[in-house]
Amino acid sequence: MGKDSEAYDAELIALQTAIVSWRKWSMDQSEKVLVIFEGRDAAGKDGTIRRIVAHLPPRTTPVVALPKPSDREQSQWYFQRFASHLPAAGDCVIFNRSWYNRGGVEPVMGFCTAEQHEAFLVAAPDFEQLLVREGIKIIKLWLDISKDEQAKRLKNRHLDPLKALKTSPLDAEAQKRWDDYSGARDLMLIRTHTEAAPWTCVRADHKKAARIAVMRHLLHAVAPARLRKGVAKPDPTVLFPFEASALTDGRLER
Repeated sequence: MGKDSEAYDAELIALQTAIVSWRKWSMDQSEKVLVIFEGRDAAGKDGTIRRIVAHLPPRTTPVVALPKPSDREQSQWYFQRFASHLPAAGDCVIFNRSWYNRGGVEPVMGFCTAEQHEAFLVAAPDFEQLLVREGIKIIKLWLDISKDEQAKRLKNRHLDPLKALKTSPLDAEAQKRWDDYSGARDLMLIRTHTEAAPWTCVRADHKKAARIAVMRHLLHAVAPARLRKGVAKPDPTVLFPFEASALTDGRLER
């Protein structure tokens, strides 16, 4: 084991310990936290979430990854099926993809109309503002990777029999429609980045660096100072608040 790997393992354990302490405190304080993970296919959402929840009780820190909506759900108000999974007092709910499917996958793949897409971009900030007024702390993370790194990871998925359940017919579309996904991402970030529920971007080509940055960010965003004592700020070359200039200055992949 190299020194870099040892340092990563040591910090991972320290951050997980701090997250456990924060969850004990936040449960006692009846806090309500919602963490939304979005990003390119194969950007490392699953692996990052696993490290965050590794030592947390699933009852009060559930990971929500909803399947394709049923016919009944498709007839409902768009946000309705997500609402039942929102955090109650003491909960930290993690969405592994969320209502932001309508900001990316659905319009790119033709799963919603242009009118539905526009209606979502108008409604999402209002919906999130309502949640914040109800006392829910929202953390929105966009994990971004390069086209070459995505291709490498998607290929590895199909070659590794242990990752067979992670493969999808949509995997090939991620590369074919790269530019369309970039455009949808850009519009989504610009239209739904608000003071109440801002986006934070993560450069995720290096999985370990991305995981550490996200865990640091989470603690600095929600934990009191005494529980994040000694936790470094995230590396700004890896994790940074969204701003429009990131779309053109190389921080987000084209």
